[in-house]
Amino acid sequence: MSAVPPLGDVAGQWMDAAQLAHLPSLRNQTGQAHVNHDLASLSWLAAPPYTFGYHTGVLRLDGATLPAQRLRWRPWGVTREHTGTDVTVRTDTRMALAGDEVLWRVELTNDTGEPVTCRLEQELFAAVAHTETGWGWLHDVPWTAGNHHDFMTLERIRATTLAGGSGHYLLGPGRRVLRLGRPRPPGIQRDAVTDVMDLSHELPRHVSPDTVYPHTRSATATLRIDGAEHTLREGTEIALDASELRAGDVLAFAVRPDAPDDTGILLTHGNHPDSLQAGLDRGRLWFGIAGEQEYATAPLTPGTWHRVEMAVHADHAQLFVDGRPAARTRHWTRSTRWKPVWDGAHVTIADTRSPARAAYAFASAPDAVQESGCGARAAWTLTLPPGGSRTVGIVCAYGADDAVTIRAARVAEAFGAAFDAVEDGWHALWAKMFTPGNDAFSGHLPTLQAEDAGVGRAYYMGALLALYMRNVRASATEPVFLTGGPRLGATTTYFWDHTEWSRLYAMLEPAGLRSWLLRALSIPYGDCFGFDTRSGGPLGNAYVATDYSLFRLVEHYVAVTGDTAFLDERPGGRSVLEHVRGLAYGWAGRTTAATGGVLADLGPDPWKLLECVPGYVHAVASFNAAYVGMLRAYARLLRSRGDAGGAQEADTDAGRLAEAVLGLATPDGRWRIRRPDGDEAIGHCLDFGLTAAYLHDDLDAGQRAAMVAFVESKLLAGPWMRALALDDPAAPSANRPDHGAAGAFGAWPGVTAYGLARLGRPDLAARLLAGTPAAASGGLWGQAQEIVEEGGTIRARVAEAGVSNRDAIAGVGIAEAVVAGLFGVEPGFGEAPPARQAWHVPGVGTLTNVNLPARPAGRGDQEMFRSST
Repeated sequence: MSAVPPLGDVAGQWMDAAQLAHLPSLRNQTGQAHVNHDLASLSWLAAPPYTFGYHTGVLRLDGATLPAQRLRWRPWGVTREHTGTDVTVRTDTRMALAGDEVLWRVELTNDTGEPVTCRLEQELFAAVAHTETGWGWLHDVPWTAGNHHDFMTLERIRATTLAGGSGHYLLGPGRRVLRLGRPRPPGIQRDAVTDVMDLSHELPRHVSPDTVYPHTRSATATLRIDGAEHTLREGTEIALDASELRAGDVLAFAVRPDAPDDTGILLTHGNHPDSLQAGLDRGRLWFGIAGEQEYATAPLTPGTWHRVEMAVHADHAQLFVDGRPAARTRHWTRSTRWKPVWDGAHVTIADTRSPARAAYAFASAPDAVQESGCGARAAWTLTLPPGGSRTVGIVCAYGADDAVTIRAARVAEAFGAAFDAVEDGWHALWAKMFTPGNDAFSGHLPTLQAEDAGVGRAYYMGALLALYMRNVRASATEPVFLTGGPRLGATTTYFWDHTEWSRLYAMLEPAGLRSWLLRALSIPYGDCFGFDTRSGGPLGNAYVATDYSLFRLVEHYVAVTGDTAFLDERPGGRSVLEHVRGLAYGWAGRTTAATGGVLADLGPDPWKLLECVPGYVHAVASFNAAYVGMLRAYARLLRSRGDAGGAQEADTDAGRLAEAVLGLATPDGRWRIRRPDGDEAIGHCLDFGLTAAYLHDDLDAGQRAAMVAFVESKLLAGPWMRALALDDPAAPSANRPDHGAAGAFGAWPGVTAYGLARLGRPDLAARLLAGTPAAASGGLWGQAQEIVEEGGTIRARVAEAGVSNRDAIAGVGIAEAVVAGLFGVEPGFGEAPPARQAWHVPGVGTLTNVNLPARPAGRGDQEMFRSST
């Protein structure tokens, strides 16, 4: 009997909606989506090159939108349930495993002893677009006015699916600067925000390099506003006072255009994707807000003053010119961008701005279908016998031609088989993950026969998370494992997140990792945090972690596979070996006299380190310890290649840097930050994790004990942990649950457990890992799990605060900690693990099927790592 548990036993418990901070996601191997508060709708559906806006439509029973009271996530789909007075409605939503179809099965059960007749209605929306550009961390989403990412507005639209909600979504909170003339690209403005990354009202502009912002110039006109007159020219940018727009507010100004047919922006309230904005398009006045854009009928007269008013209400905005109504926004469901057609059997919806098409088909024909706005509505009148049930099947296929209708009809005709095939396909992939020579992956994962059930479940949940984040279409060159989502990053991979599971990555998908690394090393990786796997373009701001991340990924790929020829490849015009040296010595160019001249001074920008922790800048223990580890690994690599002199130099540099890092230690197990203005102690798990990983042999017994005591007393909490100690001075200001005191990033338990094992406490490491499944909100771990204290008990749940991703590949680091931390399987430069059939740890279990290169008799580590040339 296989030690690998059945897929259905790994994760997927029923959860009350009230227990969830973050609703479940939905994925296949080509796309991702988010379920909403009702029983049927999806948002954030993205399966490159297709992207959906708004939501797919709510389900109503007898005219009422029912909230999902209970939810159950499983990798092949999400079940939502509502029990009413007479009827229980249960829906199961699935994405075809490798196809562009979504399937809904709706089951109604009569809970009474009498027949019940009810009317089921399903909205049918598909605001789909086809695009080969704009696939960044903030990937393009279609709106009436075009394609762009607007996180906050779409989240407000998702909130309208909650029964009893207001249904309003136009206005976002927060004070915004009124800007005249040339607008700024939407996103946090770094000249105004130099402190921590606060994501309360807007996001950084982490878009792909091929993203084009449509508004780049000012109109040429004269504006009068608030008693002042301003002359606008093509490059004019004027910032006025900040204010918050509320329902009922009117933004008024006068404008005198300079020339006919002028195009440009007059004013923008803020620099957000949903900003209220007014501009000219070939002389015609337009205004927009929250993805909607409407035009005045007639152009403005050049040289003539016109009085303009933009009145904003909760559910619409209205434009007045010279006292007369000129334009009004529509509700998104009335958008004119998408055109629905009901042909008597199917509903097709066409995008007027791209080739994208969608089609709805039905396993059981509805009684009535009515086109409605940019979608349609299907209805069934059902009579349920006492205790009986009825089932309705709905299919939405999407694509770039009219064949979507044929596909939708074909799936609907064989709905039961297609529905079951999704689950069967996931089970098959799960079995292949642990099978040598399988036809789905270029490698395989180890098998754990667990003695500790909690550790076993944590390991297999981590493995499942890797499978769940896998995408075989985002990139044209290799299967990839997406960093997060579904609200972000439909094609994005971060360097840092992948290093948290780099050994297992190399075991499971060595060919894919090799290809991905060559792409990563070909871009200016020192200036970004990752790349868009579709276009290959760099994304985001620089991360201090990049040197460490790419070094580890290269090291573990080469050590796991034995592919030493990889070191001679030349991505970006340099050999991989030269890249490795540059990464290991990345600290050398960062030393400053202000912080002692030895430690890497990583600069004053918190965005490059932990983003949201104030003061965690300049010379920190974590990444300086990582540079020590890189230098020592590089020395082993050089020694194995016969370069004794270079190895000695790297070891000497590592020793000098290690001594400086140890000088930051405090007696209570924390570490000091060294800044030009002085030292300050901080209690962060990242310092613990990387110093324990790379300086465990440099620490004395007292330091190791103090570090362990600090983690046990200050960071561990219930089934999870805190990234930052609650009593740390930075805690009140570190307002995100991934890196602050409210919870911890999905990778941090794995990093911490590995550190505990390296400090001689595998028992505590196992205890931490065994608890983590209880923090996953009935599914898998997200970007952040937050600590919840209720009635004297502590629990953890997947967080939504801080724009946290529901899914995050970094959580696979928990499985990595089982393999590397508890079992000691640690391939590295010059350190090939001994060839074994099994690795056994009493009380934990037995690890078999470990995908490491076989070493012929007499072939030692030095031979294995010699140059292939």
